[in-house]
Amino acid sequence: MIKSPRAILALLTALNLLNYVDRFVVTAVGPRIQEHLGLSDKELGLVTSAFMLGYFVTSPVFGWLGDRFPRKALIAAGVLVWSAATAASGLAGALASLLAARVVVGVGEASYATLSPTIIDDVAPAKKKNRWLGVFYVAIPAGSALGFILGGLLEQRYGWRNAFYIAGGPGVLLALVALLLHEPPRTLAQKKDDRGVVASFLDDTRALAQSRSYVLTVAGYIAQTFALGGFVQWAVPFLYRRLCLDLHVADGAFGKLTVLTGLVGTAIGSLVAERVPGEERVRAALWVCAISSAVATPVAVLALFARSSTSFLALLGVCELAVFASMAPTNLAILKSVPEDRRASAMALSIFLIHLLGDLISPPIVGAVSDAFGDSKAQCTSGTGLFWGMLTLPVALALSAAFWFVGARRKNPVPSPR
Repeated sequence: MIKSPRAILALLTALNLLNYVDRFVVTAVGPRIQEHLGLSDKELGLVTSAFMLGYFVTSPVFGWLGDRFPRKALIAAGVLVWSAATAASGLAGALASLLAARVVVGVGEASYATLSPTIIDDVAPAKKKNRWLGVFYVAIPAGSALGFILGGLLEQRYGWRNAFYIAGGPGVLLALVALLLHEPPRTLAQKKDDRGVVASFLDDTRALAQSRSYVLTVAGYIAQTFALGGFVQWAVPFLYRRLCLDLHVADGAFGKLTVLTGLVGTAIGSLVAERVPGEERVRAALWVCAISSAVATPVAVLALFARSSTSFLALLGVCELAVFASMAPTNLAILKSVPEDRRASAMALSIFLIHLLGDLISPPIVGAVSDAFGDSKAQCTSGTGLFWGMLTLPVALALSAAFWFVGARRKNPVPSPR
């Protein structure tokens, strides 16, 4: 049995790393899939959105279950499902089968992503919760970067199908290890109310909506996720088409940039927000988030106007550094702006909304704009349509800053447990 808080954090962080490796292999090999399956830019964007469909539709279910039942079995099952579906992505012979596999990947990851932060919040020392969440969320840029780097290398050596087969394997072992987690004591949501009726998703949603801090935090998170999802999907094609980098070089460069900025940005955001204790913790976290998006917005615009791959990557690195600084503070604000017995539901609802209104729709929207301009999918072309499509992303960053600034200026007590 794994009882040590640090060991629990290490295991969940390793799983989060693998989670993002599996998620972004498809983005790394996307241009090659596009060539082999004859996909348009909009269809390639739908491949990413298919994952998000499974992810956000099922996350409320896992959140509701996680507030009421043991979480480790739900996590282990999710890891097994996403690993099998990642491998199955390599078997796809057409768009429909690839979309189906990616939907199932999202279902598996929804269980893990919804429940793991609540366990970390349970086991972390009171004064280090933000720092521990920061460690956990460092796996997002690190795993994303590894997904790009490994995906690019594996595709170059073995082909895009084998990249999926290899990426899906390690999750099976880690899923079995997850069953050894010792869950700490916690306050559980009531399974039934005074009338003996099981509380519904709508009941949980109404309870969460009472916290204005929670609502504003999630609104900013939606806008930021729209922007981040668009950049993650289209940065490599932008480098490949408009700035003339070879695909594996673009994958490697973007991956290394993402892991570096992610590690530094997440550490900065965690440490800054942690310095304000007690009741001011939520507001301090939102100030960090608001400032990070305010910095990222103009830099993102400049990156899209860059005339060389070097300047584009340098400016995008500054933008990513600012965005990743908000990762741990955003999730801390979500967890601390609701009662303890609603944390899993709060994470689940936020996941549902940020993907439904964020990175589910941003990749195909950017792709549809690109298609409307008749962009060529070949290397070293003008990429005019992709440029105009990606200009929607800094606008979303500006909106996230606005929501978080409003939230940071409010005083809103956390509702009491039901």
